[in-house]
Amino acid sequence: MAKNGVELELKDAEEMTGEKLRPPKTQRPNYESLKEHNDNNEYVEQTFTLSEAVEAIGMGKFQILLILMAGFVNMCDSLELLLLAVLSPAVHCLWHLSSWEEAFITTIVFVGMAVGCPVWGWLSDNLGRKSMIIISASWLWYFGFISSFSPHYFWLVALRCLVGFGIGGIPTMYTLLIEFLPIHMRSYIILCLAFFWALGSTFMVVVALIVMPTRGWRWMTAIATIPVIIFIILCRWLPESPRYLITAGEKEEGMEVLKRMARINGSKLPPGTLKIETETAEQGKIQVLFNSEYRLTTLLLWLTLFTSGFLYYGVVLMSAQVLQQVRPDESICDRESLSTATVGCGCQLLTVNDYMNLLWTTIAEYPGILFTMLFMERLGRKKTLAGEFFIIAACLGLMFICTERTLLLVLLFLARGMSLGVFQGFFVYAPEVYPTVIRSLGFGFCSTWARIGGMLTPYIAQVLLRVSWNLSLSVYISLSVMSLVATLLLPYETKGRPMQEM
Repeated sequence: MAKNGVELELKDAEEMTGEKLRPPKTQRPNYESLKEHNDNNEYVEQTFTLSEAVEAIGMGKFQILLILMAGFVNMCDSLELLLLAVLSPAVHCLWHLSSWEEAFITTIVFVGMAVGCPVWGWLSDNLGRKSMIIISASWLWYFGFISSFSPHYFWLVALRCLVGFGIGGIPTMYTLLIEFLPIHMRSYIILCLAFFWALGSTFMVVVALIVMPTRGWRWMTAIATIPVIIFIILCRWLPESPRYLITAGEKEEGMEVLKRMARINGSKLPPGTLKIETETAEQGKIQVLFNSEYRLTTLLLWLTLFTSGFLYYGVVLMSAQVLQQVRPDESICDRESLSTATVGCGCQLLTVNDYMNLLWTTIAEYPGILFTMLFMERLGRKKTLAGEFFIIAACLGLMFICTERTLLLVLLFLARGMSLGVFQGFFVYAPEVYPTVIRSLGFGFCSTWARIGGMLTPYIAQVLLRVSWNLSLSVYISLSVMSLVATLLLPYETKGRPMQEM
């Protein structure tokens, strides 16, 4: 008797044909042999890109360690810049400097930054992110420390210029960090570094408050290098960018970094092999910034970054002028000018109240950071940054009205918060929009234009402001409106876009 329906069918077929038929063999499918095939049924190896690898590994301990290291570097930047506000009045009295000589101490630091940013960016695109970060940090610590021993004015100017050149390497750390971040976390994390900026400013004010009355500016300058020492020690753990390694032809080393990242985060790489996308790319070539794809982006970014630096440092200096010259019961219209002429030699050291005002000014930056962080992932990069330029222009425009000192300070603090937000927001956008082969170079040039803005703004916020309050406001408002339009004209919105390899 047949055991199943298949055997009955075979028996009937044998009777009709007279031939012996065998039942079909059943085999388990070999899942290991299942591979991707193309339209011609040819074997295609499964691959993944660097962006897919970073997304698959996700956010974890690896990125948290990098964020802390980048935070220390950001603190170093803010420390050195706020140090200028405290250092200049001290050496002005000690060495009997003129106002122009005092201002030049600040200007020369920005000159060093403007030169250093593209130099370090080009070197990091061609020689590696990690090595240039360590060298620039060591450079910053060395010249920052020995500047505390400057015997006279010209030595101080030369050494602070070299300090500025070292600060120009700090944006490379932004580039390295952003290449390890998942798409949905990029803006949040980079903007979190702005909190380290504010912490660095706060730290510097507290150090100045404690050290300056007793030990003087030399001790304060030396203490300001402590965060750099901590960062250099942490650099033993610092990874090289896998994007740089792979575009430089070192695929195995790049894969080792990705495996290390996955192991620390407790995750896995995607299945398959890494797909190389940049074999024919031009590594670190300035010409790429001006090809048909990136020319408009580059020019618009230079304008917006120049304005960002010009606005941020300008509002800081403007706030100091208002705090110093406009009394609590006065309005800006009660003053014929904001001249700082004083009796005697004009030598006036910062007081405890001055340091407290600096501290309150720093606190005004936190709302701007939070605003930018909340809206960049919701509205997108371009709309958020354009909106911040609009708020800055509106705040400055309201200052044409004869308002009392309190309202004037509120408008200045709001403008400062928004100016820091737009400054840090473009530090998110610029590395995102450029491909790996020119990311550090492109970001370095953008940072240079921001430093040039900071270098020129004292002549508006301090010199022109003392001649005409309305004219100086008109300069800042005009640049804000121009940059608002330039931001909206940027060709690419990078919200949710993978990092470009070439």
